[in-house]
Amino acid sequence: MAARFVVRPITAAERAAWEPLWQGYLKFYKAEVPAAATDTAWARLHDPSEPMFALGAYVGDTLKGIVHYLYHRSMWTVGNYCYLQDLFVDQDVRGLGLGRALIEAVYAEAKKAGASRVYWLTQEGNAAARALYDKLADRSGFIQYRKIF
Repeated sequence: MAARFVVRPITAAERAAWEPLWQGYLKFYKAEVPAAATDTAWARLHDPSEPMFALGAYVGDTLKGIVHYLYHRSMWTVGNYCYLQDLFVDQDVRGLGLGRALIEAVYAEAKKAGASRVYWLTQEGNAAARALYDKLADRSGFIQYRKIF
């Protein structure tokens, strides 16, 4: 029997349900984020003046997957770009379609907002995620460079 789930915005009252998934995402990528950055991000996700958003995948009433996305301007298009920044699904429900549903929900929100594209990054070795991503989007062929301050 397939699990039933729904994708909807994560409300400001759901931080206790969101936080373990956020921490699971950070652990997966072997990353640490200061508590102040997490607090600021959470506030931004729920501030109507910010271009940042969070959707959740709920199995029953339990939050089991998260996606964060944001909009930004581009020199190349009239419409904003939508950057899908973070996607994480609880390990015990992977394979049920929550990741696909979260990405497709971002696509729908981006189209509604007039964005000209949705894009994201993942690590080369993230084979399981890349198998899904290869079905849902085109690889750009670009290599990311960064300088952290």
